Amino acid sequence: MAIVKTDVPTTPMLCNETILALTERYPTLTTELLTLTAYARPIRSLILGTGARKVLFTAAHHANEWITAPILLKFMEDLARTAEDGASLAGVDAKSLSEQVTIVAVPMVDPDGVALVTGELKPEDPGYSAAREIAEGFPQIPFPEGWKANLTGVDLNLNYPAGWLQAREIKFMQGFDRPAPRDYVGRAPLNQPETRALAAYTEYIDPALVLAFHSQGQVIYWQFDDIFVPGAEELGQRLAQVSGYALEDTPYNSAFAGYKDWFIQNFRRPGYTVEVGLGENPLPLDQFDTIYRENQPLLLTAAQG
Repeated sequence: MAIVKTDVPTTPMLCNETILALTERYPTLTTELLTLTAYARPIRSLILGTGARKVLFTAAHHANEWITAPILLKFMEDLARTAEDGASLAGVDAKSLSEQVTIVAVPMVDPDGVALVTGELKPEDPGYSAAREIAEGFPQIPFPEGWKANLTGVDLNLNYPAGWLQAREIKFMQGFDRPAPRDYVGRAPLNQPETRALAAYTEYIDPALVLAFHSQGQVIYWQFDDIFVPGAEELGQRLAQVSGYALEDTPYNSAFAGYKDWFIQNFRRPGYTVEVGLGENPLPLDQFDTIYRENQPLLLTAAQG
């Protein structure tokens, strides 16, 4: 029986319980605690493999994009089970892959925000009233389903030191010049525990490649600024081919201060933002099977490089 649940919303509590259950079931899976959020929710990784090549897959950077978290959880479970069985996953020898590659997944970067959007956070809980007060200043954004930020009102994918001042200028001009449900860059780059921890963990892992899963649009973004990473476009084209997604340049208004932007800038290695699914966030769970079917080969291709 599968441990990862894909028919209910992946709340932070369920995500943490699932990671711990997977590491208990599969000796090949381990976990590390990156940090605790401002509201004491854990951010954990899930690790499989012993190979010299290291890749880092991340998801749920935005609260109402929580459907990306079970993509990574299910992928890691499928890979661990298949490797244990000595079988193949989508034509890839899982045991051989785990000997060649170390796959590190961080399924939920923004557990505080996800708690709000999925309903785990109740109106009487700490953080809910603070978020609602922030949201009242932005009545055009539905609450809580339009919430992308963490509970202090910082958009985590605009909080990295990679064109942060440009992002600040763009978002301030759009009216997001204070804590908001989305698009507020924070008072300084890496001033949030989530972004600080993920940046430090990325430096610790020193991966050959990163993926950042978001929703929606069925598109893959691969560039930052004018930095040319050898092989990044070619690999991006392969990721697009196996998933059916489009490989595109990042739109200017969203082209700065993101996690993959920071990775490309600092590591000069391939980094990709993958926008899964279609529609309005949060995407319904009835899209999950299709989304996973599209992204399983993408994940395997990224792991192999």
